[in-house]
Amino acid sequence: MKYNDLKKIKNLYFTYQDVAKVLSIAEDSARVLSTRYVKQKYLIRLKRNFYILKERWDSITPNQRLELANILQVPSYISLMTALSFYEYTTQVQQKFIESISLYR
Repeated sequence: MKYNDLKKIKNLYFTYQDVAKVLSIAEDSARVLSTRYVKQKYLIRLKRNFYILKERWDSITPNQRLELANILQVPSYISLMTALSFYEYTTQVQQKFIESISLYR
């Protein structure tokens, strides 16, 4: 199964170009494969042409969550509430979301 070969990608997230390189297939085939794996829930689509393995998503650390939040919306920064929660300076609990702020849409 080609899914096991995708685990060789060391980056937290990847593109279909990375899939094409690792599997030695054409980029169009890698795009189709990525779409199929998203439908089969092997991959999670973060945004257009950005994917993460489902098992990596399940074991993601708080630092990696902040990294992904910054990548999803460029340029952006995390909100004050998220920063306070990250450093445990607030009594309010955030439940599994990162608030990211951007000047652009």
